[in-house]
Amino acid sequence: MSTKFSNSATEIKWNILDTGIHSAEENMLLDAELLDTLDQHALPILHFYDWEGDSATYGYFIDPSAFLNLEEADKRGLQLAKRPTGGGIVFHIWDLAFSILIPSNHDHFSENTLDNYAFVNNAVLSATAAFLSDRPKLELIGEDAKALDSSCMRFCMARPTKYDVVLQGKKIAGAAQRKTKKGFLHQGTIALKMPSEEYLKAVLQSETKVLEAIQANTLPLLGPDEDLQEGRMALREALQNQLTREYQYET
Repeated sequence: MSTKFSNSATEIKWNILDTGIHSAEENMLLDAELLDTLDQHALPILHFYDWEGDSATYGYFIDPSAFLNLEEADKRGLQLAKRPTGGGIVFHIWDLAFSILIPSNHDHFSENTLDNYAFVNNAVLSATAAFLSDRPKLELIGEDAKALDSSCMRFCMARPTKYDVVLQGKKIAGAAQRKTKKGFLHQGTIALKMPSEEYLKAVLQSETKVLEAIQANTLPLLGPDEDLQEGRMALREALQNQLTREYQYET
C-alpha cells in the first residue's frame, strides 16, 4: 500500500494533543517525553498546552540569571523552565505556545534543520493569515536581523531570525527545535498581545536594549481591547485546520 499527500483528502492524519494547564516545568517535561518516546511510524503530533500562571521558558544552553532579575521574577510569581530545545527566552504571558513533533521517517522530516523550520512556519504563516481578517502580506524572513545588543540575541521576540513569520519586518512568530534520530520537536510561539512595558522593566536585567528591541520588533495579532484567551482558541483552531488541510494523505 502506497501513500501520497493530497489537499483533497478528508481523513485527518495528525495526532492532536491538548494536555491542558500545567506548570512551565511540567509543560516542558511533556514535550521532552513526547520527543523521547516518538514512534517513527506514528502520526505527527500537534501539541497544545496552557500555563497555570505567568511563565517563561529558556533555551537549553541559556542561564536565565544572566538576563533576568530572578528576585523580581520570583516576587511576581513568574515560573521559569528550561526547554528541551534551543533558542532564547520566551514569555508565555501574551502568546500562544504550541509544539509540533515530526517522526524521522515522515515525508516532512528533513536532516536540514532550516527545512524543518520552513515546513512548520509556512503552516504558521498560513494559519496566521487565516486568523487575521484583512489578510496582510506575511512572509518568512530570509536572514537573521541585526541585534541591538548581545542580550537581545537571547530573547526570542527581540529580533527576527531566519524563517520567522514577519509582517513589514516585525516578528509575529518564532520557534526553537531539537532533532534526534526519532524525529524533531518544534516549539513555537505566536505573539498575541504586546508585552507589558512595566512588567518587562521589572524582570529584565537593567542596562540592556532588550525592552527596546522587543517593542520595536514584535507585532502582536490582537489589539489592546481584544480578549487574549479567545484569541488563543481561535488561533489554535486556525493552526490545526491549516495543518490538517495541507498535510493529510490518502492511500
